[in-house]
Amino acid sequence: MTDRSVAVLAGGLSHERDVSLRSGRRVSAALRSVGLTVAEWDADASLLTRLREHRPDAVMIALHGGEGENGSIQTILELLGIPYVGSDSDACRRAWDKPSAKAELARAGLLTPDWVVLPHSTFRELGARPVLDAMVERLGLPMMLKPDQGGSALGAQVVRAAADLPTAMVGCLAYSDTVLAERFVAGVEVAVTVVEGPDGPEALPAVEIAAETGVYDYTARYTAGLTTFHTPARLDAPTAAAVADLAVSAHRLLGLRDVSRTDAIVDADGAVHFLEVNLSPGLTETSLVPMAIEAAGRSFGAIYAGLVDRAITRVR
Repeated sequence: MTDRSVAVLAGGLSHERDVSLRSGRRVSAALRSVGLTVAEWDADASLLTRLREHRPDAVMIALHGGEGENGSIQTILELLGIPYVGSDSDACRRAWDKPSAKAELARAGLLTPDWVVLPHSTFRELGARPVLDAMVERLGLPMMLKPDQGGSALGAQVVRAAADLPTAMVGCLAYSDTVLAERFVAGVEVAVTVVEGPDGPEALPAVEIAAETGVYDYTARYTAGLTTFHTPARLDAPTAAAVADLAVSAHRLLGLRDVSRTDAIVDADGAVHFLEVNLSPGLTETSLVPMAIEAAGRSFGAIYAGLVDRAITRVR
């Protein structure tokens, strides 16, 4: 492994650029710590030239948001025949769209909060108030609003009063032309990292998330001290097993590869509800994947070096 070169792609132009750069720096340091040669590259207009002229043995995608998770950068790497860590372009496109992923998992029998999806044009053409009233009638309050695509909880918020819905909708639509509205499920929020190894996908210990504000939004995610994490999550054994099963099932049903992170809610009755899956999860100092790896007693650098090795082996 020590003679292999890895290009870590980070940055880009999405709303999550700063988080991506932090993830890129951290995973680069981890890969260097186990002896790999690492270059850190931004995803800009020079990227294809760099990939052709300084072709790495593999690429590690630390891009968050559309560029790193909607299948576009994966398609470019597939066109060039360059191995990369993560799900292939088809799986990315399938999982990146939150409503599509929810629908596919619901058809397979997994629990997920009831939802509706509406584009901005519907509110404009039919009038915001009657549409919002219909949403409340269907989903009730409180209600969870989030962009249909995107990560880091940008634009996501809990709405507890009907009077707050219009403002919340504007904030959500600032990040996407389509809003995903979900029935709010109260409970314990958990994140489960799935990593593939020789024996297939394995769920690492779940991370329990307790945000001071009660909402794990962008600020709570990336500001140290605003959220308390418990790893492993404070769940009884049967519930912990159900959480792990849900994450592995989501990984498999959506055709994901190498690594993913599933976010879920455990309600008061112990039922586990799928929220969304992350294809290029954050790797910063406050991110959940490194916490899960540490709780499993494993090495961050060794796990990602192993994923690099898997990527290279796939295209031999």
